[in-house]
Amino acid sequence: MGYSLSVPKEIIPKFEIGQLVATPNAIERIPKGEIVQALAKHIRGDWGTLDNEDWRANDDAIKHGGRILSAYKSSRGEKFWIITEADRSVTTVLLPEDY
Repeated sequence: MGYSLSVPKEIIPKFEIGQLVATPNAIERIPKGEIVQALAKHIRGDWGTLDNEDWRANDDAIKHGGRILSAYKSSRGEKFWIITEADRSVTTVLLPEDY
């Protein structure tokens, strides 16, 4: 089961996201619409359920470089992450156990 991921064109990202990919677990267990909504939040700088320290680390990573991690929870209660690599080449949607 696969599908292509893309961010709505009207969203203006705060940083480059590179290629969008997702693990098979994420594709199977997180509804596509919820992945797209979370991606839109991620690229706008809404880091989801992270604590204040991690929130600040992401804000610093936008300004100075570094990996960006967001954490979200699906309507089914499934935790998932979105990680943009430090070099901005890839953004991955994954479950914590996929890391």
